[in-house]
Amino acid sequence: LLLKVENRELYVKTTLRELLVYIVFLVDICLLTYGMTSSNAYYYTKVMSELFLQTPSESGVSFQTIGSMADFWRYTQGPFLDSLYWTKWYNNKSLGHNAQSYIYYENLLLGVPRLRQLKVQNNSCVVHDDFKEDIAGCYDVYSEEKENTSPFGLLNGTAWQYYTEQELDGSSHWGRLTSYSGGGYYVDLKITREESAETLQDLKENLWLDRGTRVVFMDFSVYNANINLFCVLRLVVEFPATGGAIPSWQIRTVKLLRYVNTWDFFIVSCEIVFCIFIFYYIVEEILELHIHRLQYFTSIWNILDIVVILLSILAIGFHIFRTIEVNRLMGQLLRNPNIYADFEFLAFWQTQYNNMNAVNLFFAWIKIFKYISFNKTMTQLSSTLARCAKDILGFAIMFFIVFFAYAQLGYLLFGTQVENFSTFVKCIFTQFRIILGDFDYNAIDNANRILGPIYFVTYVFFVFFVLLNMFLAIINDTYSEVKEELSNQKNELQLSDILKQGYNRTLMKLKLKKDRISDVQKALQKGTKELEYEDFKNSLRELGHAEHEITAAFAKFDKDGNQILDEEEQKRMRNDLEEKKVREILYGWNQWCYSIGSPWFWCTGSAEDQQRPNRFSLRSCCWAHSPARAPILTFIPYF
Repeated sequence: LLLKVENRELYVKTTLRELLVYIVFLVDICLLTYGMTSSNAYYYTKVMSELFLQTPSESGVSFQTIGSMADFWRYTQGPFLDSLYWTKWYNNKSLGHNAQSYIYYENLLLGVPRLRQLKVQNNSCVVHDDFKEDIAGCYDVYSEEKENTSPFGLLNGTAWQYYTEQELDGSSHWGRLTSYSGGGYYVDLKITREESAETLQDLKENLWLDRGTRVVFMDFSVYNANINLFCVLRLVVEFPATGGAIPSWQIRTVKLLRYVNTWDFFIVSCEIVFCIFIFYYIVEEILELHIHRLQYFTSIWNILDIVVILLSILAIGFHIFRTIEVNRLMGQLLRNPNIYADFEFLAFWQTQYNNMNAVNLFFAWIKIFKYISFNKTMTQLSSTLARCAKDILGFAIMFFIVFFAYAQLGYLLFGTQVENFSTFVKCIFTQFRIILGDFDYNAIDNANRILGPIYFVTYVFFVFFVLLNMFLAIINDTYSEVKEELSNQKNELQLSDILKQGYNRTLMKLKLKKDRISDVQKALQKGTKELEYEDFKNSLRELGHAEHEITAAFAKFDKDGNQILDEEEQKRMRNDLEEKKVREILYGWNQWCYSIGSPWFWCTGSAEDQQRPNRFSLRSCCWAHSPARAPILTFIPYF
């Protein structure tokens, strides 16, 4: 039993030390992650999106309202060019930066913008025989297999010649409708607004966009030296096979130049400390894996440790790769201001690095539960989830059968009219939103006035009122069982107990806690007919007493050596404590008497009192004449 208690105490103390080390690691990773971000990034993204997405043309067309090819040309020849080229102040005076554009007077346009389109081949689909005379040609939805790679139009120049993804050093893009390759027909605009306007007019007059066009990309990048941030923008207009146009956009605000000011170099030190910590944790986990073998993977906390380490290694690898690529490409991209500066690749990898750090920090915070699991509340929570996991898993199968049945029903009923039900995946997310109350009921009611209300009412009743409450009932029932079991168990040493012990020991060392007798009396009060050594020891250790003192005090009265104090032994200990406490009081009186009388003035108990160990009285008080004071008599009644 003593060995078990000592092992438990050693385990808790080891966990406390690991927690303190882990807190340092967590602070470091927080500084590292948050030090790379800034609230300026949001406002930078906001001002760029408002400028390029919401600025209307004279006809009222903005990027967000593009609905046809005609709208596309109105936007590109109007608000798009106006937003890109800033060479004068608001009073028409020159900015004095040659021909370079400074958007909002602060953001340098890097290189020139690029327009790129992807087309599909004619006759890539089949026209029904009944319509062949009326419909000439058929252009299917976009796919790489049906992509048109033949020259067209003027046949000369990059705008009319196809280039592969490898030739353009491009990458695929996931649009609203489908995924698009990184190749296509492209044209780079010019360094001035006038030349760019001529280029766009030539494209429009020569029918650069036609029935085969499925998507147009507008790519450009800007840099703000005030906040050392790059903003890489991609405006996308998809032209579906149905006709019309669907605009979308992608704006990445990233910090590519990392080490510029003092704070950046402080982050470098945090990165070094982070690498040291990861090396330390790798060695620690390897040793644990060597000791425990396959049993190592039975603990969810060990798996979480591996996840944090793997994510950290990936983040370090991403950072090294990103730094090398930035140093390699930055000079090439900025060497010639008259060509397109493709920062899309760098921005993509910087975004992945930021995402990796965000996920890693999330799991790092979750890992704190590993060290505070000694808390009784955490024990109840973890035990509840572990015990009801099998029941929840079995019930979840039934829940998702009903859930997906309603999802396919909603897709088939409202998919052609309601955007939130236009795809099966959207139906799934829409049904989760219904549970949370975030739902537009009028949309399905207008789509089908009979089946819409029936779908909504039955879904809310069966899924929300019945199935979800069954989940809660399973968890609540298991929680009640676990709580009752834990209440009947003997309390084990907790992390809070170790902290309390340390606090009380500190008070004793600082002489702020002197009444040791009262502490032992408190420990005795917790006993009933029998007091076990474990309970006695834990009570006094919480109050800061050393283990050897506790063992000596217990052994003095445990005559039979069975590690248990019976009623008689507890009684003897109480009497001894009362005797010592009275002696301390008498000693205090003597000290007081000495301070007000002569050096020969003291008080003691009578001989009769010495024969009554459980009660003391002062029958007599020894006194002497002080040369400076009158005789003094002190009397203390029965205690």
